[in-house]
Amino acid sequence: MSRQIRLAVRAVLLRSDRLLLVNAYRGRQDIWCAPGGGAEPHSPLPENLVREVHEETGLEIAVGRPCLVNEFHDPERDFHQVDIYFRCALLAGDPDGAWTDTEGIVTHRRWVTRSEMSALRVKPDMLAEVAWSPDAPTAYDPLEPILR
Repeated sequence: MSRQIRLAVRAVLLRSDRLLLVNAYRGRQDIWCAPGGGAEPHSPLPENLVREVHEETGLEIAVGRPCLVNEFHDPERDFHQVDIYFRCALLAGDPDGAWTDTEGIVTHRRWVTRSEMSALRVKPDMLAEVAWSPDAPTAYDPLEPILR
């Protein structure tokens, strides 16, 4: 029997023309993504995103409009996730200081330029294009296989 599709929210957060990325898997620094995580039922998506970003980075954000919908899956296992990316603004917290992810998943964060991002393994594929195109309509990134 199939599991349900997991819904997650993620932040596109730029500061001084640098995008905030976090490690995608516990302790690994070879795959990067935007901060965020699973949405809790009966809670608005922006509230979920505020909670997840604070847990993962210690930062407080304001959530703006959606800018990307991305799907990924594991073709070898029963996993399918839809991520909704929102443009966000930094409200409070030390963007360069020490922090501890309360869930213990994110162990590294970094602010990257578009040029620096091109040298990293980042998911989803469209993240850079969307992040540095603030006036573009909401994009859709079709089903991608999960990276391991």
